[in-house]
Amino acid sequence: MIKDIYILGVGHNTPVYIDLVQACGYTIKGLYHFNNERTGEIDHGFPILGSFEDLFKMGTLEGINFALSQGDNTIRTSIFNKIKNKKGNIPTLIHPTSNVSPFAKIGQGVVIHLNSVVHPDVIIGDNTVLSCNVSILHTTTIGKNCYLAACSLIGAYVNIKDNVFIGLGAILISGKVSYIGEKSFVGAGALVTKSVEAKTVVAGSPAKVIRILDNE
Repeated sequence: MIKDIYILGVGHNTPVYIDLVQACGYTIKGLYHFNNERTGEIDHGFPILGSFEDLFKMGTLEGINFALSQGDNTIRTSIFNKIKNKKGNIPTLIHPTSNVSPFAKIGQGVVIHLNSVVHPDVIIGDNTVLSCNVSILHTTTIGKNCYLAACSLIGAYVNIKDNVFIGLGAILISGKVSYIGEKSFVGAGALVTKSVEAKTVVAGSPAKVIRILDNE
């Protein structure tokens, strides 16, 4: 099976994805930047081939693998959908140092970085990213297009809806947090002791509502 891949997004997170896809056995054929300002440059030893616009001008992306390095859920989801519409492939990437239970269900295009742990009976939706050292305890569901930052700890029995961002080192308590609503943000270091409604920003220890995003 051909395991060539292209990385979309050139920035500080690019070498993290270079490490990841190589650890997963892929050969990097090149990078794409969001615009043409860096086309022709070399970044961490790999050529920047063009912009996203150049890529999506192609008639089809069928049979081509892509890794999406964007941390922003909205941007990453838009690119994910465009690639799927052109029949491209976004493979699930699981770093070999991570520990993912065979009883977990992992969606398409999910990224699990080094040293993360996924317990049995966890469900992770398409295009969701687990950064390094994330732990998800048993019987928890993570929706589509989410981002869980490094060292976050998600307790058991939590239902995280689509398009949620969990900040660096946040903790969600098992048995106290039933759900995190769609498009919500949990701040870095937050200790979440109760459920969070949709489009809500919480932060602090214990976490409190600091902003509502209903009009955004």
